[in-house]
Amino acid sequence: MFRQPIRFVGFVRPAARAYGPVPARVLRRTYAEHHFPGNKAESLEHSQIFKISQAIQQDHDELEDYYNRIINSKDHDEQRRFQNAFVWELARHSIAEELVVYPTLEKAVSDGAQRADHDCAEHQKVKEQLYEFQNLKPGDEKFLPTLKALFKDLKQHIKQEEEDDLIKLEDALGLTQSKELCQKFEKTKYFTPTRSHPSAPNKPPFETVVGLMTAPIDKIRDLFTKFPDFKETKPYGGQSP
Repeated sequence: MFRQPIRFVGFVRPAARAYGPVPARVLRRTYAEHHFPGNKAESLEHSQIFKISQAIQQDHDELEDYYNRIINSKDHDEQRRFQNAFVWELARHSIAEELVVYPTLEKAVSDGAQRADHDCAEHQKVKEQLYEFQNLKPGDEKFLPTLKALFKDLKQHIKQEEEDDLIKLEDALGLTQSKELCQKFEKTKYFTPTRSHPSAPNKPPFETVVGLMTAPIDKIRDLFTKFPDFKETKPYGGQSP
């Protein structure tokens, strides 16, 4: 009897995935699929290549998209879904900034403490408006006026943050630290409350403790909340926002 010759199979390591320079606001999360509660967990892949300013700017873009959908829709169910999305995103975004971004701003930038205090004060005003908005329903007389007033103040905050604070922060951090801060920012949003609680502290460590207490309650409520449906809702221009 002859033994079959032994064959050695060579394994070829797949080529490493290369990422080129990433322009701001180009990469996008898959719309809803990796985002809202009840769907797949939000992907952190983009945080591996995003700078902190890019991640924050993308959140701002999404909030503006949800705002425009609410304002332009005549369907109460669609308005309600995007209202929930707007509240969910803005609550998480604001608290994650206060827990992760603003403390870094205080340490890295010469006048960072004053900038962070100013940003927190603006956040507090928006949180109070968001609290009022989240308790309204489409069709209520105050529904759209409250949202418009909220977004007017939010846009002013976004403009200063993107055109001033984030530029100073990026200059102080450098690319590697910026990417690391981006990952911390995105991961923190997993554990933050998803509704506005304006009476809660807005600085760590007290905000962290209160957030850990209120977040589970908010997340249980999310299970029974309607969010935009990825299969039924077409993003603007046929592309993910």
